[in-house]
Amino acid sequence: MRALVVVATCIGVAASIVIPAQAEQPKLTQPKLTKEQAAAVAAYDKALAAFKKVLAERRAQIDALQAPAQKPAKKQAKVKALPSLPGQAIYLARLKVMSTYKDLTEVLPSRIGRPNKFSVPPAYFEAGIEPLIEDYADLFRIMQAPPAYAQSSETPLRDVVQLGTAIARAKGADAAAAERAGLIALGIFFAETNARQNIGNARSNTYKGSLQTGPTEDRNGRRKWAAIKQAVAKLDPAVAARDDAEEARAAGIDQRFNHWTAVRNGLMNAHADLFEDIPAIVAMLPDEIDQMKLFQLIQIVPTPTRAALKSGDVAAYEISDRRIMGFLRNNSIFTFGHADRARKSATYREILDAMWLFNAKFEKARARFAAIKHGAAE
Repeated sequence: MRALVVVATCIGVAASIVIPAQAEQPKLTQPKLTKEQAAAVAAYDKALAAFKKVLAERRAQIDALQAPAQKPAKKQAKVKALPSLPGQAIYLARLKVMSTYKDLTEVLPSRIGRPNKFSVPPAYFEAGIEPLIEDYADLFRIMQAPPAYAQSSETPLRDVVQLGTAIARAKGADAAAAERAGLIALGIFFAETNARQNIGNARSNTYKGSLQTGPTEDRNGRRKWAAIKQAVAKLDPAVAARDDAEEARAAGIDQRFNHWTAVRNGLMNAHADLFEDIPAIVAMLPDEIDQMKLFQLIQIVPTPTRAALKSGDVAAYEISDRRIMGFLRNNSIFTFGHADRARKSATYREILDAMWLFNAKFEKARARFAAIKHGAAE
């Protein structure tokens, strides 16, 4: 063992003190990764780099569009034009990041980190990339901004609740079921647009507005509303009067960009016929979040979801259609990690459990519904 010699001064007398040196600490070595683990690390790093790259590219493209025209510097790189569906590439890149991270944590659980602000299970999301997701969300807010002619509401959440409740009553639901329909309608609004009214869609040229409906769905909902409008007027004259005013206001525009008519038509198209079945649905699925998830599945995979309801035991109903499983994966259900992507079938209980990305949205909807019910302002 080597010794260190320190010269010290004590009351003006110099002295040499021999102090034993501490033993050298052995260097900590990381366990060697297996071939599978190393491949998973490399795949995640590659996906993360690609996500950062496409975020930076979209930001530059949007900044270039928003900046005043000016002559570019000679050495300045030319910014590519914004593609027609600018959100698709960054959406897929985000899915890839989460999927490869889940692949990584499956083979290397030590990479599972701290909880994150988005309430995503830590095995699916590295908390250190939260700023990237915030940038991602900001880009979508810009890319999906409502068109200039869109007609917004000062009470968008209350409108959704009123319409869901009124439609359910007109379809024959009792007071309790109609109230639950208002909550479910608000949940759909949060799920589809994060409760942002009249937005466009950076991933689709078809689906637009507060409930993200296509032109055919919007027209179908409008036709169905006309069939129950008189019943609504008898039960709730205030809703009917508001509807008359919004119809007049929206004359000459795409009704998907008037918040009231967009929500009305969207609910009538996909959900209204099931509102009177809410008591049976509540009996099969007592949890409110599950109920909102089920009605969201009416948006995503309507045919098998209606079949599941008719079966009498929705939780046990199983689907194995490859195309339906593909629709689910396109909506972040069974999308992340080897095990989920390998699935060839699933029961509705498993599907509902796999919709964990919707949980935070539905919890917000439930909280806002309670506030509205107690008279809080939006």
